[in-house]
Amino acid sequence: MDLFSIAVIIGGLILFETITSIDNAIINAEVLSTMSERAKRWFLLWGLVFAVFAIRGLLPWLIVWLSTPALGPVGAFTATFSSDPLVLAAIEQSAPMLLMGGGTFLLFLFLHWLFLEGKNFGLRGERYIATKGVWFFAIVSILLTGLVWFALDRHPLMAFGAVVGSTAFFIVHGFRQNAELAEAKMLHSSDMSDISKIFYLEVIDATFSIDGVIGAFAFTMAVPLILIGNGIGAFVVRELTLRNVDNIKKYLYLKNGAMYSIFFLGIIMIMDSFGVHIPFWVSPVITFGIVGFFLMKSVREIPTPGSAK
Repeated sequence: MDLFSIAVIIGGLILFETITSIDNAIINAEVLSTMSERAKRWFLLWGLVFAVFAIRGLLPWLIVWLSTPALGPVGAFTATFSSDPLVLAAIEQSAPMLLMGGGTFLLFLFLHWLFLEGKNFGLRGERYIATKGVWFFAIVSILLTGLVWFALDRHPLMAFGAVVGSTAFFIVHGFRQNAELAEAKMLHSSDMSDISKIFYLEVIDATFSIDGVIGAFAFTMAVPLILIGNGIGAFVVRELTLRNVDNIKKYLYLKNGAMYSIFFLGIIMIMDSFGVHIPFWVSPVITFGIVGFFLMKSVREIPTPGSAK
């Protein structure tokens, strides 16, 4: 892999990690506004270390280990930096299961947002789909059935990967809903200590980081590049938290850009799991294109000074 390819992949990873963590930055900023200056500094320093190394560092390793259990935990760690053909072959063999699981997770995530979550409507049809939320469960059930059926023709582990991806989605969704309730409690309760708030912020960060880590495998299977791209993206999110996050809120459709990127990355991962060759540059280009489109749409919606509201 040449330097240009590496730069394109890392650039796409940074953008994807940043854009999928916008909600996280907003939550962090709102909760930090209720905390002491000392607690803020502690979270922004050590919280960054935890976010980069403990979460975005361990998750890719854990995913590689679980998808290639024959390597063992130590082998999975060393494999991320190994050029041994046997190790690379083992990871390549397990890649379809990993990609199928990750793609299923991302598609479920997108569909949940499209049907059930509150949003700024950025494209025609979104408002109508939002009125048909009851169909979410039927659609994801049929989707999972179809993926399992076609995956069984190639390899049983691919079908298992689809089931694991759907299971992971509902588990993460449950934790995320609990995190939203915790956020409301932190913002309106004067009884919660700063230490408790920091703990909850780290849990919230962990739930949000899963999207970025899983989606990163649509860009590359090279874990060192994932660590670099997601690590820099996590730093950018902390910078957004530190700066005036209200400026970020002005861009109404950034979340739309993130979710449509997740949709296409999920499609790419599933296609890749079935053996369809996807050039390395497709995921970064799609991410930059979609986010750029919704960014420009957001800019056009920002009222200019002196304009009528």
